[in-house]
Amino acid sequence: MKGYNVAVVGATGAVGQEVLNILIERNFPIKSIKLLGSASGEGSEVQFKDEILYTEEAREGSFKNVDIAFFCVEGDISKNLAPIAIDEGAIVIDNSSAFRMTEGIPLVIPEVNPEDLKTHKGLIANPNCSTTQMLVPLKPIHDKYKIKRIVVSTYQSVSGTGKKAIDELIEQANSYCENKKISNSVYPYQILFNALPHIDSFIETGYTKEEIKMINETHKILDKDIKVTATTVRIPVIRGHSESVNIETELPFEIEDIIELLENAPGVRVLDKPEENLYPMPILSEGTDDVFVGRIRRDFTVDNGLNLWIVADNLRKGAALNAVQIAEALVSLNLV
Repeated sequence: MKGYNVAVVGATGAVGQEVLNILIERNFPIKSIKLLGSASGEGSEVQFKDEILYTEEAREGSFKNVDIAFFCVEGDISKNLAPIAIDEGAIVIDNSSAFRMTEGIPLVIPEVNPEDLKTHKGLIANPNCSTTQMLVPLKPIHDKYKIKRIVVSTYQSVSGTGKKAIDELIEQANSYCENKKISNSVYPYQILFNALPHIDSFIETGYTKEEIKMINETHKILDKDIKVTATTVRIPVIRGHSESVNIETELPFEIEDIIELLENAPGVRVLDKPEENLYPMPILSEGTDDVFVGRIRRDFTVDNGLNLWIVADNLRKGAALNAVQIAEALVSLNLV
């Protein structure tokens, strides 16, 4: 099999590290790999397989002879570096929100809309983690029964904010155990023992940007005609996002058929035995690739209503794994 020259921008961050691990786990055909980051972090050691690699500054010239570049950095950095990478011949898979809603740039979940990769012009956007885990199981339902409305409430872990948020939650837990004053800086309030209905900034409609992302990305990826509303909440869990999803379909269904459909859907694992207290939880999803679905039950308040509880590891399927799967799809479709 042909090998590819790969670069990872932001290789020392949580998502960048996850990308490196998944490239190894899935035996992605790598000819060479380059780790890129900020000038201040140049020379940082990163282990990849049995080697110690050193990060280089990401700048003009860094992407020459690179086939695929995974961008695991903030949106403003992607906006500056992605055009350089593309001009130097790399295909960019960007994990930030910088290009997700840009017309002409595919926003891709390989289990949902891989055909959109065929239109790429050197840049593919990775969706928001909460959108990704919702649409993987909703895709087969939409294909068969035509979803017309989605109401989603998310319960998102602090790792979605980054390492500083993880550290803050742990520090607050330690302070509580030691009977010390609990302080906060990452979030506007204490996250320990709390739930914050506030992810990203608020806009004039009263929604947050995170909620609007889920709405707009669902329209771009799945179907522009689906009515979507979202409430996103941060909870004191380190890793793994959870979602309560209520949908209404145009066509009638039987619950048994929905379960069978999901059991056969790529990337989905059904865990739905309430009589045994078996249902998806963040602690079960950590370090796994699948999107877990449970609490599958009819909503009797509307015609063709369905409730689902959806959980996934946000650093894996919500970010790094989806990016690597995009690269795998590019290879299988001979688009790189």
